[in-house]
Amino acid sequence: MRMLVFFDLPVKTKAERRSATAFRNFLLKDGYHMVQYSVYARVCNGMDAVKKHENRLNTVLPANGSIRLLVITEKQYESIRILIGELVEEEQFSKDDQLSVF
Repeated sequence: MRMLVFFDLPVKTKAERRSATAFRNFLLKDGYHMVQYSVYARVCNGMDAVKKHENRLNTVLPANGSIRLLVITEKQYESIRILIGELVEEEQFSKDDQLSVF
């Protein structure tokens, strides 16, 4: 499964910029990768992991702005089509090739 986080955060004041940067840094440290400006994705192994990371997101939400969370399957994520441009090097390595050990 993939978690997609979409956000629009205000950055007019120094405090708002600091808050937006802290949120973005949290996403990167928590295993998300940037798909596009203000769109980040993370691989999760099942709904339990999704719930865990959703709770983690709720603890760092900025006071202002708009944040959306969308959970989709790997099959749905693989159907993304790039209409202009090319895959960047980071996107080529973001495919879900991880091994699940039980």
